[in-house]
Amino acid sequence: MTTQSTSAETTTDRIMLGVALMIGFCLTAPLLDVAAKLASDIIPVGQITAARFLVQVGLMLPFCIAMGLSFRFNGRLGLLTVRATLLMLSTFFFISALRVMPLADALAIVFIEPFIVMLVGKYAFGEDVGPRRIAAAGVGFLGVVLVIQPSFATFGAVALYPLGTAVCFAGYVLVTRGLRGRLHPVMMQFHTGLIASLMCVPVVWIANGTGVAALDPVWPVGIYWVWLLGVGFFASVSHMMMTYGLTLAPSSTLAPMQYLEIPVATVLGLLVFAQFPNAMALAGIVLIMGAGLYMIHRERVTSRVTTRPHAPI
Repeated sequence: MTTQSTSAETTTDRIMLGVALMIGFCLTAPLLDVAAKLASDIIPVGQITAARFLVQVGLMLPFCIAMGLSFRFNGRLGLLTVRATLLMLSTFFFISALRVMPLADALAIVFIEPFIVMLVGKYAFGEDVGPRRIAAAGVGFLGVVLVIQPSFATFGAVALYPLGTAVCFAGYVLVTRGLRGRLHPVMMQFHTGLIASLMCVPVVWIANGTGVAALDPVWPVGIYWVWLLGVGFFASVSHMMMTYGLTLAPSSTLAPMQYLEIPVATVLGLLVFAQFPNAMALAGIVLIMGAGLYMIHRERVTSRVTTRPHAPI
């Protein structure tokens, strides 16, 4: 009995630590977006994207060495390259949107990603997805339309960039599933940052002096060094908290908590940029969050049904 009690307490402690790490992710990840939006005042999007990955590699390298991890690709270079490309594009699209859009609006649109992953799983990989979750995805897409509509009227096609982020990040998630268990999570993040850096830096270097607004680099001055380095720092810290949180607690427990990002981003957008979603965008954000949480609830219900032991015949 004592052994069982100790085991249960250990499991509870692990889950609570995982929950704490996910809360940390939700509080830290929007700071990455704030730093990127502040940096984009004078620094091109391509340069911010490159800095995000360069700083990530610099921060994670000592941890990889200290943990004694192997730097081999283990035959996964192709998948890692696809993963890095998708994350790079996702980052580029999102920072491009943040330059002009309110923080909460852009982030809310990106949260359509779980619906995209679900629909791809159903129609491309034949995964079992019921009509209720498909309906929830429809409600989520309706919410995205409500968020995009006022932004599109104000900012034009740039309001569609978060959709590009959502599509690319959905692909990133699907590729990550294929790599799960084949590489250490820390090493996977390091390789992704390294490959993305090797793709970004030459592009920015070649664009130097071309006058291409999104790519032609500039020399940061004063506080902009802080914002630029902050993008990579908060990206590394937040994603590592999420990665380790998922190793300690079930994803079904942590997934609903990720929606905490949206209210945190809303508060930061108000405090730092004096921006708040208008009524239509706010209604869309509520629909996206509600549909996402309902979809997670249905996945839990379905999981319980499929794993429930059959009664003896």
